Amino acid sequence: MKKYELIQLPYEANALEPVISKETLGFHHGKHLQAYVNNLNGLIEGTKYEDMSLEEIVKTADGGVFNNAGQILNHNMYFTQFHAPKADNKPVGVIAQWIDEQFGSFEAFKEEFTKKGATLFGSGWVWLSVNADGKLVITQETNAGNPVRSGLRPLLTFDVWEHAYYIDYQNRRPDHLAALWQIIDWDVVNERL
Repeated sequence: MKKYELIQLPYEANALEPVISKETLGFHHGKHLQAYVNNLNGLIEGTKYEDMSLEEIVKTADGGVFNNAGQILNHNMYFTQFHAPKADNKPVGVIAQWIDEQFGSFEAFKEEFTKKGATLFGSGWVWLSVNADGKLVITQETNAGNPVRSGLRPLLTFDVWEHAYYIDYQNRRPDHLAALWQIIDWDVVNERL
């Protein structure tokens, strides 16, 4: 059986401050994500899912298996797309060109993406993905949803579950979303293209 493990962060626990505090990262990565990993390993033992990749599980499962696998896949993408804060952090490379071509400007894209995250009711994720035609799309996914279930290739995601921001921002989700742009590693987004 394939055992899933908690991903190692590619940066120190305090590297994202003040955007995401060491305390938030400790709870979010070390407690919430660890619980999803533990739960999934328990749920898939002896089932058809035990040797599947996370993406395969997310595409085919439902119920608790889907929820835990989806949260692992989502969080793995989320935590690996960051670097230390940069005040004027903007897209580079191919993703910058695509954003300009398809949204008009980075500012227009950022506004639409942030609005989708701020207006998602309840818990979930906002995603930038690319479809089969090479078009960028922004989607809202509730709970453990991931765009791979719709045939999209995810590039960038913001977690809008309260555990992602409540320690640092309380109920100010829009402030959290606005701050995240400082820590996006656009090289990682380009690699996902």
